[in-house]
Amino acid sequence: MEEFRRAYERLCAAPQDAVLRRLRERGEAPGRARLDLAEQSLSLETCGALGRLLPGAAHLAEVALGDCGLSEDGVKLLLHGLCSNTTVKSLDLKGNNLRTTGAEALGKLLRQNKSIRSLILEWNSLGVWEEGFSFFCQGLGANNFLQRLDLRNNQINHHGAGELATALKRNASLQELDLRWNNIGLLGGRALLNCLQSNKTLKKLELAGNNVPSDILKAVEQAMDHNQDRQTILSETQHRTCVLSKEILNLKDEKTKQFLDLMDTIDKQREEIARSGRISAGRVSQLQEALNEQHSIMNSLKAKLQMTEAALALSEQKVHNLGELLSATKQEQANMAERHFAELQQQKQEGADREGKLFRDLSASNEKNLFLRNQVDELEKKCKVQQDQLFQLKQDLTNTTAELKLRAVQAEERLEMEKRRFKQSLEDMESLRLKEVDHLTQHMEASERSLQDRVQRLEAIRIALEEELSQVKAAALTERGHAEEELIKVRNQARLDEQQRLEHLEEKLRLMTEARDEAQNCCLKQKQMVGEAQVKANQLSLHADGLRRRIEELQQDLNSKEQEKVTEVNKVKVELQEQIGHLQAERTAQEGLREKIAALERQLKVLSSNHREALLDKEGEISMLMEKLRMKEADISRMREEEAQRASILQNAIMAYVQGSSLGTHSLRK
Repeated sequence: MEEFRRAYERLCAAPQDAVLRRLRERGEAPGRARLDLAEQSLSLETCGALGRLLPGAAHLAEVALGDCGLSEDGVKLLLHGLCSNTTVKSLDLKGNNLRTTGAEALGKLLRQNKSIRSLILEWNSLGVWEEGFSFFCQGLGANNFLQRLDLRNNQINHHGAGELATALKRNASLQELDLRWNNIGLLGGRALLNCLQSNKTLKKLELAGNNVPSDILKAVEQAMDHNQDRQTILSETQHRTCVLSKEILNLKDEKTKQFLDLMDTIDKQREEIARSGRISAGRVSQLQEALNEQHSIMNSLKAKLQMTEAALALSEQKVHNLGELLSATKQEQANMAERHFAELQQQKQEGADREGKLFRDLSASNEKNLFLRNQVDELEKKCKVQQDQLFQLKQDLTNTTAELKLRAVQAEERLEMEKRRFKQSLEDMESLRLKEVDHLTQHMEASERSLQDRVQRLEAIRIALEEELSQVKAAALTERGHAEEELIKVRNQARLDEQQRLEHLEEKLRLMTEARDEAQNCCLKQKQMVGEAQVKANQLSLHADGLRRRIEELQQDLNSKEQEKVTEVNKVKVELQEQIGHLQAERTAQEGLREKIAALERQLKVLSSNHREALLDKEGEISMLMEKLRMKEADISRMREEEAQRASILQNAIMAYVQGSSLGTHSLRK
């Protein structure tokens, strides 16, 4: 409020001290922002300054300008400023003797402003000038935001009441209208009573002190009671529909949450199954790697065994050769002994000289025999050592084969344990899923029973409302007789309105002819512009011909460059053919390598065929598990479809009930 006061001081050349004092007091007072200048005589300059400040006064909620003695121009400036304000909810202009200009400004305010909910115009003279008041009533009919209007002591006669009645027929927001202490009379009362048949939002209409007959006052009171009852019924039905819609949304949220929880559990189960499958695959791969390592160890041991067997065969061959050599030497020795013995028998008689020579030869042969015997002993020792090594290798081979068999048995036992553990986990998950499905079905049955109970209660309420509707229809028949009496007068008034509308339409026709003449002038101007555009188009066509000739020259250059390019391409083709010959030679070499690779791949296939059977068994088990999982998913999808059908049936029932209740409200309006 302090900023508002400073802005007022800047805009006014001679600000009023009383206004400044009141603004200072309101700035110091706590509470809601309220501009209270009641009982202050405001000058035209002050009104102009306030009119410029009010559009941007976002802090103001109430404006009180009662008993300020405002002039026509001052009121116009103030209300013009309020037209664009969006925060003021209440406006008090009582006791300002507003006349024609003020009524027109108020009509403009009601057309443009969308924030004012309460308008107090007590102790003014709006009804004296019929033209200004009709303009005010037109603004009231176009307004859909005002809820409270105070028109006490405004000298409104039956013509003004008729204007108010036509405005109330179009207005759909006004709830309270105070017309006490005016000159409405019988005709004005009947006009207001007739407008209440189409206006269903007005809940309070004060007509005391207007010389209105008591029967009309009673009928107005009955219409007000009927509107109040209708508003209460509408509010109750809206509240009930809101409650039902909230309950439906809650049920939908619960269903979606349950469905999402179920999908989460299924996803978790799938993730666990996939994780366990990955773990089992990893373990199988680890076992496969261990088996491959064992196979490699076996192959290395077999190679060592073959090498030792070859060495043993070589040593046996050497022993056999040495034995043959020994037998040959023995045979030669025996032959030599026989020959020497024969020679000794023959030469004993020859002389003593040759006897010494024979003894020397015998000693030499004995030494040679000893040497040969020593060699035979050494060879026998080597043979025994090799036999011991062969026995040790055979014993190591038996130990390694036993260890491999033991490891294979342990691996098979581990696989069996993993299979049993996986089957147990699947059975546990299946039991958990069955328990969750049973819990969900029980919860759904309980929710369906509760909804059926609610629908029964709502049906009872609907029956009661239909009974009340029949009573209201009986009362409406009694009021219809009174309405038909006033119908003739309303028709006369409608004829006058039609004449006025005809004059208004003739005025519009004149304006339309003027607009047509202006449109013809615009067409002539556009034709001139089209001619100028055609001239420009001819110039552009000439320019396009020059560009076309330039394109032909460029095309000739392009053809020459393409011929050069063809020659270069032929050269490149020759070089590429040479490179292709080299590549074909390399390809033949690669084919030889591929044959070698194919031979190695065949060996690998022979090695991998041993492991495929185990993998096929695992894949069979996995396919069985996947089939079970698909069956479970089919059951879950079937349950989802059943839940969706139930939800759709429940929604259709609720929509049918809501439509029935809406039909009841339409019949009440009729």
